[in-house]
Amino acid sequence: MAPTSTPQTPFGRVLTAMVTPFRADGALDLDGAQRLAVHLVDAGNDGLIINGTTGESPTTSDAEKTELVRAVLEAVGDRAHVVAGVGTNDTRHSLELARAAEGVGAHGLLAVTPYYNKPPQEGLLRHFTAIADSTELPVMLYDIPGRSGVPINTETLVRLSEHPRIVANKDAKGDLGRASWAIARSSLAWYSGDDMLNLPLLSVGAIGFVSVVGHVVTPELRAMLDAHINGDVHKATEIHQKLLPVFTGMFRTQGVITTKAALTLQGLPAGPLRLPMVELAPEEIHQLKIDLAAGGVQL
Repeated sequence: MAPTSTPQTPFGRVLTAMVTPFRADGALDLDGAQRLAVHLVDAGNDGLIINGTTGESPTTSDAEKTELVRAVLEAVGDRAHVVAGVGTNDTRHSLELARAAEGVGAHGLLAVTPYYNKPPQEGLLRHFTAIADSTELPVMLYDIPGRSGVPINTETLVRLSEHPRIVANKDAKGDLGRASWAIARSSLAWYSGDDMLNLPLLSVGAIGFVSVVGHVVTPELRAMLDAHINGDVHKATEIHQKLLPVFTGMFRTQGVITTKAALTLQGLPAGPLRLPMVELAPEEIHQLKIDLAAGGVQL
């Protein structure tokens, strides 16, 4: 069984969107994925997002996605929420992924806004509702218009929150005003999906994070969250400011690229990337080391 959920924190508070380790030949590294999952949970994560964008989901097969969820569940499923990314721009395909994830025991689903085809809000409503109707698993929406090309509007979020299994939103919209209104008007548990805005989103009602930098600074994210919950705004702000070089450095280019480089520097499972993602150049690795060191990350 996964850790206990509450309506306020259905997937816990601190989650990392985990990279997918590959072997040198480009094949899926299931042993590495299990070791990385254990490391991240030991560091303080309440949950892991598997097969998200940071997990290079556009370049993994459906079979690999299922294998990966099964492997991570075996490794940490009794200690952490294992949430399977099932978002695509084809509703039928997302339903297949959702049912496969439920079949191997995933604890929840992450559904990103359909990308590129830019559906209208009614299309988004029907898409997410179909996913939520397809299994008995709780669903976290993922609103990231910078990638998907279309936002989930506040009215749509409010309507979606009426579904009993749509329980949370991962917010990477980058708009604190719209987040404030959506949090106030919906029943969704709000997770920051933009590490630079983790603390600001807490201030308007978010309950936790789905992080990329959690690969390297989960204890610090947990400390910042705990300080905020305990009313120690000064301490929370101090931690936020200390982490600014990490937030900046990990997103100088695509986050999965820098994350895999950082994990490799720490001797943790990561492996190569699949095209069209490419590794950092030597000068970029040098800059990443500077950024991480400035934020207190030990390499």
